[in-house]
Amino acid sequence: MAGEGQRFRYFESMKIAILGPTASGKSSLAVKVARRLGGTVVNGDPFQAIAGLAIGTGQPSEEERNGVPHVGYGALPLSARPNPQDFGRLVQRWLAPLDRPVLVTGSGLYLRGIWDQLTELPDVPQSTVTRVRRWSAELGVPRLHRVLAGLDPRRAADLHPNDGARVTRALALHLATGRRPSELLTGLRCGIPEGWRVLVVLPERELRRLRVERRVAEQLSLGWREEVAGLLASGHRADLEALRPLGYATLVEGGESSTVAHPEDRIVQETQAFAKRQATWFRNQLSDALHWDPDAESLDVAFTKLGLQ
Repeated sequence: MAGEGQRFRYFESMKIAILGPTASGKSSLAVKVARRLGGTVVNGDPFQAIAGLAIGTGQPSEEERNGVPHVGYGALPLSARPNPQDFGRLVQRWLAPLDRPVLVTGSGLYLRGIWDQLTELPDVPQSTVTRVRRWSAELGVPRLHRVLAGLDPRRAADLHPNDGARVTRALALHLATGRRPSELLTGLRCGIPEGWRVLVVLPERELRRLRVERRVAEQLSLGWREEVAGLLASGHRADLEALRPLGYATLVEGGESSTVAHPEDRIVQETQAFAKRQATWFRNQLSDALHWDPDAESLDVAFTKLGLQ
């Protein structure tokens, strides 16, 4: 009886993070872990937190949630512009009242915000933000990415050339401070904080590529194009251009230009490149974390690595 009581208290105080690249299966695993614990899945992805982007960002459907409580999905308006620190504080508020939260995210930078592992970022005047966004609209994000690469090769290497939200944020930080954004964002090394159990979901590289292809095909079949068209018809073009969630700009361009014959192929390429950077980050920055391959290891192995067996 004493042993069972200790085990119960251990689960009561447990905080779990399920991490990994896009299309790795981390959300599915998080649901299974939360169901086993009687816990709650907590979103740690800034784009999945925004309402209106459910299909393209992969916000779990009611069927995928499988009766498990979820917090933080679609919780912010399209006008939101999450930054790592503010979003981190928001996720901390979602986590605070929960006994057995299961955090799930693929963003290393925003994970640092959640874990208080960023230096305090300086305020950026709104006029500077507006100016950089105007450049983005006039010149295009890839060109701004090349400018950033000249100013801060390290930060540019971490970002996709079409990641408008983060590229413009980095340039605005530089203009406001005169410092390289990578210096401001480095903070502490992203180790695992006390009280957290972490599992990184990492499929083998070739299977990860297949998973991305399947995910994009599924999103399109669920109505991703229609989701984008509805956002444009509702007057949210400026929000999409400011946020630049993965794949949306390509679908906008594909829907308006005959030069993009197969936007789904470009989205697959963009997503595969993004997933590769995510996997590299988790391997390098969370080298002490246990990994789980969903295609080669059973669910019981994942539970064991999390100490749930």
